[in-house]
Formats: sequence, structure tokens, C-alpha cells
Amino acid sequence: MMNPAHLDLFRAVLRYGGMTRAAAALGIGQPHVSRTIAGLEAELGFALFVRGHGAALPTREGEAFAREVERSYAGLDLLREAGHRIRDLGTGPLRVACQPSLAAGLLPRAIRAWSADNPGIHVAVHVPGPETIWSWTASGQCDIGLVRPQPDRDGIVSEPFLAMDAVCALPRGHVLAGRATITPADLADAPLIAGARGLFQDRVEAAFAGAGITPRIAFTAQYTAARCALVAEGLGIAIVDPLPARILVGLPIVLRPFRPRLPIETVMIHPAGRPPGRITERLMDHLRAQRDALRDAP
Repeated sequence: MMNPAHLDLFRAVLRYGGMTRAAAALGIGQPHVSRTIAGLEAELGFALFVRGHGAALPTREGEAFAREVERSYAGLDLLREAGHRIRDLGTGPLRVACQPSLAAGLLPRAIRAWSADNPGIHVAVHVPGPETIWSWTASGQCDIGLVRPQPDRDGIVSEPFLAMDAVCALPRGHVLAGRATITPADLADAPLIAGARGLFQDRVEAAFAGAGITPRIAFTAQYTAARCALVAEGLGIAIVDPLPARILVGLPIVLRPFRPRLPIETVMIHPAGRPPGRITERLMDHLRAQRDALRDAP
């Protein structure tokens, strides 16, 4: 195998324009440089420099070899730069999987604050269903997940992130819009727009059952935005997550507290078995800061 130190001296002779100059710049003896170049020429089978000149004048073969050496060193330089990036910035694009309720507000604000300190780092944001968020994070396909809690999931580190009480979305001008709070008894005869089957919808129906009321479900829509849009068309009333509902300012709807309280919970998750990288930790810190600001807001 060719000695990398010999190639370093060959590059130095070219860079400094002669063996004597290279030796002086490197603080080594000129005979050592000459012997090294002669040994490299013997290994290659051709002369690298024209003898009898004070300056380092490469032969045509020496020029061709120098181009190949520089091409190889360019790859090493890229590896060094990659190592520095990994040391300073992490391992590459940061991948975040987020439920829709946080994807249009809290998450973008956290990324904006984080990007100010980490310019040029690519972030990939995905908004799949909850089961996908859990499976992607457990398999390491995502670095951070923001998702509704699920019990007994392996391969995940989970921390409580946010809990918000559900609200009632009503058409603007509805007879119940003047009430301070809405209860199942108020909605006994109203058509309801239900959410998709899951923990939250089960809690809504349990609240009605606790009041001895069977809800009149007229339509079903998975996400808050779709349910609120149906409410805006006068098709019913919905019990929804307040975060995505509040940003639908263009819709003719009003939001009122719903009682009994129905907390809508979110957890922040990341893959188990390896600690988050530095850029991941920084984004998690910004997510927590945005969460705290949201909870402290009047």
C-alpha cells in the first residue's frame, strides 16, 4: 500500500515549488524529502520531477499523477468536512413526524426559532396518521414524534408534552353560542359531527353516556379542520381540539368550553436505545419552549 506520508511530501514539493523549500516549510531535512520522492518514483516506475532544475518541475507523468493525488485528497477533505459537520451539527436531515393539530402552529414556530441558531440544516416534516408516527419513530425513521398517547409501545422514549381541554364548535349565530359553556345536555337534540374512532371520540361518547344522552351523530370527519368546516356549513356541532380550531379564523364558527372537561393529550417521542443528537435535543427544547408559551398565553 502506498504510504500516505510520501504522498503528503509529494504534494508539499509541488505546493512550495521545490524540495528545499518544502523541507524548510515543513521543518525537516532536504535529504529526507529527496529520498522520499526517489522512493515514490521507484514504487511508481516513472520520474515525478525533471532533474537538474532548482524548482520542482514535474514531468508529464508527474503532472498526471498529481491530478490523481489531488482528486483522492479532495475526497479526504470532504470526509473531514463531513466529520466536522457531524461533530457540530449532527447526522443529517432532521426528521419530525407530527399530528395535524400541531403542524400548523406550534411546530413551525419552534422550527423558526431553532433555525435561527442552526442555519442551513434541512428539516423534513411529515404529517401522517398516529400509528405511522409511532411506527416510524420506533424504527428510527423519524427523530421526533408529536402524537396522541398509546399504551405499552416498545422502542420509544415518551414524555408528556401537552394537554388541552376540548371545545365545542358551533355555527356563528347558533342559539347556544351565547352560553359560557356547553354540556351534553345542551346538545341532546343537536346533530353532531363526530371524529374518527379512537380514544378521544370514545371519551366524547362516554361524556354523553354519563349524562344519559345518546348523541345524534350526523357526520364523521377525522380531523378538526374538516369537522369545523362542516360546522361552518350549518351541518352540525362538533367537539374538537382547540389548537387547530383557533387558527380557522376565516370560518363562521364560535368556540365554547365543553364540560365535563375532555383533555386532549399529546406526547413527544423519540427512538429508544440511543440518545437524541444535539440538533434533535435543540429542537426538542424549542418545542418545549413553544409549548410553555402556549400554556402561559391568556
